[in-house]
Amino acid sequence: MIHDTSASARTLPPPIRPGQPLTALAPMQDVTDLPFMRVMAHYGAPDYYFTEFFRVHAQSRPEKHIVRSIVENQTGRPVFAQLIGEEIPHMVRTVKELLKLPVAGIDLNMGCPAPKIYKKNVGGGLLRDPAKIDELIGALRDAVPGRFTVKMRIGFDSTDNYRPILDLINKHGVDLLSVHGRTVKEGYRSDVHYDFIATAARTVRCPVLANGNVTSAPKAAEVVDQTGAAGIMIGRHAIRNPWVFRQCRERFAGTPVFAPALADVREYVDRLYRETRTPEIPEAAHVAKMKKYLNFVGQGVDPEGKFLFDMRRAMTEAELFAVCDRHLLTEPARPFADEPYAGVIARPNCETPVESCSLDTVTA
Repeated sequence: MIHDTSASARTLPPPIRPGQPLTALAPMQDVTDLPFMRVMAHYGAPDYYFTEFFRVHAQSRPEKHIVRSIVENQTGRPVFAQLIGEEIPHMVRTVKELLKLPVAGIDLNMGCPAPKIYKKNVGGGLLRDPAKIDELIGALRDAVPGRFTVKMRIGFDSTDNYRPILDLINKHGVDLLSVHGRTVKEGYRSDVHYDFIATAARTVRCPVLANGNVTSAPKAAEVVDQTGAAGIMIGRHAIRNPWVFRQCRERFAGTPVFAPALADVREYVDRLYRETRTPEIPEAAHVAKMKKYLNFVGQGVDPEGKFLFDMRRAMTEAELFAVCDRHLLTEPARPFADEPYAGVIARPNCETPVESCSLDTVTA
């Protein structure tokens, strides 16, 4: 693959609607695979996709299922390949392998808050060590002739290193910065510090995507206005509401915003089940995976959490869809909530420590 090293190679791909704020689907482990990207595209693709992170170490090779989300992607939208690691020779080796694929760019994960990740000084753990970040980002910038992007949080257990790291983003000519407005130690549970995202938007020379609790199109518009960011990145709320990127474009354009009903949600659940099912996965295992998605969907079904209660007890495909039919098709025209219902928690154990960046623990 021949790489264009001119400035045009580093210009960001245009959004679906020129002139609007950018939208991106956040990279989520066990979620943002090829089937999920296809489902999102059906309901209204984001401007940009980011892959699950490629784990990089001495023995690593790019995981095949993540590679598929790049090479078999027919959504028509750019796909950025995210990687996580700290050993520079292996990171550079992996970058060279990934650049052989039709990637829109290379993204560095400096935000994963899982203890088993940050204890290895990767992901969010890097935020404790600006000197290491300087070295790593410099090496990756040299290795990537095209777009090189970074996703980070605002600090590890404090924000003391935040401004110095933003200076490093400028120093090394990063092309796009996504900022999750919480520290690593705050996980997914605290309020999002949008003022820190605003600081990044004022400080760095590249566009900034605001990430963290962007729950809906109205919230996206509010966050863009509040932070001055170039756009927004949405994660778990795109699981709950796959129309959210379409709705954002409609909101930004000042046109009527699509309002899904419960019957639309029932069709989404069916599509998600079919797209993510593979022959080698036993029914019980796939039902268990669907429950992880539906933990988020259920936040918009009813204010009492009855759908979540019944759904979590389904053990078979038939039981699961019987629950869906009962809760989603009894009143099919009833609106699906634009925002999550207050007090309806995605997981019953949402206050437990985050041990991974997967669906099992990304809750709020």
